Amino acid sequence: MFDILSLLQCLLPQINVTTMRQLNQIILAMLAMSGRVTMLGISRWTGAGGSYRTMLRFFGTVIPWATLFWLFFRKHLWRENEVYLLAGDEVVVSKSGKQTYGLDRFFSSLASKPILGLSFFALSLVSVEGRQSFPIQIEQIIKSDNQTNSTPPIQKVKPKEKRGRGRPKGSKNKNKAEVILTSELLLIQKMINSLFKLVGNFIPLTYLVVDGHFGNNNALQMARQVNLHIISKLRHDSALYIPYENPDSSKRSRRKYAEKLDYRNIPNTYLCKSAIEDEIQTDIYQATLLHKEFSQALNVVILVKINLKTNTRSHVILFSSDLTLSFEKIIDYYKLRFQIEFNFRDAKQFWGLEDFMNLSQTAVTNASNLAFFMVNLSHHLLADFRQLNPGSGIIDLKAYHRGFRYVREMLKMLPEIPDPILLTQIFAKLTALGRIHPVSIGVEPS
Repeated sequence: MFDILSLLQCLLPQINVTTMRQLNQIILAMLAMSGRVTMLGISRWTGAGGSYRTMLRFFGTVIPWATLFWLFFRKHLWRENEVYLLAGDEVVVSKSGKQTYGLDRFFSSLASKPILGLSFFALSLVSVEGRQSFPIQIEQIIKSDNQTNSTPPIQKVKPKEKRGRGRPKGSKNKNKAEVILTSELLLIQKMINSLFKLVGNFIPLTYLVVDGHFGNNNALQMARQVNLHIISKLRHDSALYIPYENPDSSKRSRRKYAEKLDYRNIPNTYLCKSAIEDEIQTDIYQATLLHKEFSQALNVVILVKINLKTNTRSHVILFSSDLTLSFEKIIDYYKLRFQIEFNFRDAKQFWGLEDFMNLSQTAVTNASNLAFFMVNLSHHLLADFRQLNPGSGIIDLKAYHRGFRYVREMLKMLPEIPDPILLTQIFAKLTALGRIHPVSIGVEPS
């Protein structure tokens, strides 16, 4: 049996002993329990001292989750020789009722429509070598009054006077680096600055990897303001331009943009790699290009796939603000961003992100952060569990803890402890219930 309390010793300076004891009971219950992960469900699987009132007290306590995430990661998950990326994404969970803090309508990519629920933004440290994502900071997204208001009243607009051709007299160039950040980007910037205060120089972070929702100049400027390079995706129809090169170097030219890039006829000088597999040709292009909405040149990687049978084609446009980054790393780092989606899946499926029924702000914060904390804890537990049980997942881990709980309760009823050989057989039999992968012969009771 894993000693959960010893794993949490690194958190003691930040939370008191009572909260630590409650957290230990809750974690053991969540590892063993079946059914919905709610306060009532957890209380039914805890031992002595884990009543429903204890759950109410724990979820009503203000806990410094950002510090706990970092301390646990540094102690148990960090690997010295690995490179880490900072990834971010939003997760939406469905909720009903009217009184839950932050309840509103958010767009769900799973449902492909706005749904009633809660929204959280998660920052995660992604290991390039380990190919795993570790949630490090979670914040709930609250829509501002301007966003929640209904459509503004229709106002009569005076017809604009027709002006002549050309640029209006007296107009000035706008500095595209000076942008007004949205409330969403301000929240992300605040989270990153808070994370940097905790991390310091312990982990060098260079890149922020986000999805295509942040493939715009505002997000790029936000990342540069916190000294990070962004890696993201552009729209498939983005207007990209080749930088203008003056053929006559003796004359100064103020022209900045050359011809617009045609995605069906990309110059071969930008081709980096081409491969054919299952009659699908994949061409990878890389170039430093310009976009009229961005303040700086972009390191653009274009992946073009052509079906050699039907001659149909499609393309994806990735970009980075780091002009020196190779196309292999841009593609690989953007692929790693998807690891955060597995964190969302586990938090919803196993650790109660979709189940909790808390209403107050503190309780909602604790429930959501606890779900993601369990994601990190399960990463550490599975690393040890797979040494004797290769290929095991969270379902196998929970079945193991549930079986151990059954054995422990059964032993309390027996007048004397069974023979060690019989006890080992009982333990192996009960911990195998509900497992996907077969039980290793090395599993023994502790």
